[in-house]
Amino acid sequence: MTILTDAKSGRITDEIKAVAKFEGLEPEVIRRRVADGHVVIPFNVNHRPRPCGIGEGLRVKINANIGTSRECCHPEEELEKARVAMKYGAHAIMDLSTGGDIDAIRTSLLREIDIPFGSVPIYQAATDAIEKRGSVVDMTEGDIFNTFEKQAKQGVDFAVAHVGVNLESVSRLKKQNRLVPMVSRGGSFHMAWTLHNERENPLYENFDYLLEIAKEHDMTLSLGDGMRSGALHDSNDRAKFQELLIIGELVERARAAGVQTMVEGPGHMPLSDIEANVKVMKTVTRSAPYFVLGPLVTDIAPGWDHLVGAIGGALAGYVGVDFLCYVTPAEHLSLPNVDDVREGTIASRIAAHAADLARGRDREIDREFSTARQNLDWDKMFSMCIDPEKAKAYRARRAPTEDEKACSMCGKLCAIEMVQKYLKD
Repeated sequence: MTILTDAKSGRITDEIKAVAKFEGLEPEVIRRRVADGHVVIPFNVNHRPRPCGIGEGLRVKINANIGTSRECCHPEEELEKARVAMKYGAHAIMDLSTGGDIDAIRTSLLREIDIPFGSVPIYQAATDAIEKRGSVVDMTEGDIFNTFEKQAKQGVDFAVAHVGVNLESVSRLKKQNRLVPMVSRGGSFHMAWTLHNERENPLYENFDYLLEIAKEHDMTLSLGDGMRSGALHDSNDRAKFQELLIIGELVERARAAGVQTMVEGPGHMPLSDIEANVKVMKTVTRSAPYFVLGPLVTDIAPGWDHLVGAIGGALAGYVGVDFLCYVTPAEHLSLPNVDDVREGTIASRIAAHAADLARGRDREIDREFSTARQNLDWDKMFSMCIDPEKAKAYRARRAPTEDEKACSMCGKLCAIEMVQKYLKD
């Protein structure tokens, strides 16, 4: 049995109860949405994280990517990144490691992380293929599926599978006048493999076998956005929608097999394209949870892409996206460090909260904070804000000298104090 098959049979599991309690909804509501495939609860039986619901009518969740690279491998730093991401409110963490002892890194992270844990198994399969055979395109079908199975057994709660990068969508990509043909690392592996070997993507061709692996461990599949746009110029093009049509069919097959599934997208796109993308995705997949990187709403802000992603993420969340993958200031530039993870997590948290507020959720939190601001209750404000350390540091950096209740911006000219003194009933 899986969480999805239990929900379909009418059973309200402990995981469903926990999600319902957190979301302030009735367990039966969550059960129905899980049964319909509109909500997923990533929960591998070999990991058993704190249950987290992602999908229709729930709070927008955020994911933090960590992991080593072949250029920079410091496993202890990845543990610290995970701790920092959890401290600042990430709902899930993904390990994208491609350097060092990847199995050992994942094992240590799984011991540390008590929230849903994701991975991209094709990264390890490709890395191993380079070490053993000299090239990514020399991976075997067994290499790919064995890696998925190994990671499922280790406890990975949700795994990315680029099933939409197949001979059909690659053919469409070759005809597409894209400025940047492909930026998805996993997608590029599958694209290169299919062209070099003149064979279908094994994850697509033998999708039922992938579903068997996922079902055995109750591992959620995140159907990857191999054709996501890497430039605004390529937003919402035919190549992306061709991939989405393929993924939509596979979502239905996964649901029928009892495997929870979410869908990834859409990459770089202007604000004006986001709502249309979300509506098409939700229609094609019959309201599968949508997991997005950003979206990144301009191409020209390296070093500030955490803000670019937060701008896109806030709007995306408002119009129906369920899960935001954070973007750090290091995006497009380097492997992020601990400080980058912190800034990326906080920016994404702000975007998710802004989306929830626009949806009518959690407004009482901002009302309580504003009441504390009206009362100049600094301790209360610090206890409620997303980043208390930074807020306290700014106030301490230029502490007020004229009026300790105010801040050094206004001092005795504080508008709130002026209103409190003269605006009376």
